[in-house]
Amino acid sequence: MKEKTLILGATDNPERYAYKAGFELQKHGFEIAGVGLKPVPFFGQTVITDKNVILEDIHTITLYVGLRNQPEWYDYILKTKPKRLIFNPGTENPELKSLAAAAGIACLEACTLVLLSLNAYAQTV
Repeated sequence: MKEKTLILGATDNPERYAYKAGFELQKHGFEIAGVGLKPVPFFGQTVITDKNVILEDIHTITLYVGLRNQPEWYDYILKTKPKRLIFNPGTENPELKSLAAAAGIACLEACTLVLLSLNAYAQTV
């Protein structure tokens, strides 16, 4: 397995980009974990809803939470200590980007699905 990616905003709705990202990440050999608001099935696991459950060895957090709802996740993201944070289209946030950069987390404004389709996901950090 390749580096582990946490999908923040995970859902069991196949129409949502967070779900599509989970599918594609697994298809490309990446281990995934889903964190979100509802404890729904997510590719053989259950979406984690407890912000006190900090996962270990997370390489990347890919964001699927809009700007308005991100502040409640700041502490969780920083405590997880990923190497990289991907701001997917519509999730760009200068405040979170600044907090992450100050914590030594590389930030990337990009689309996880596009990076995967170009075989560039693993090369971007």
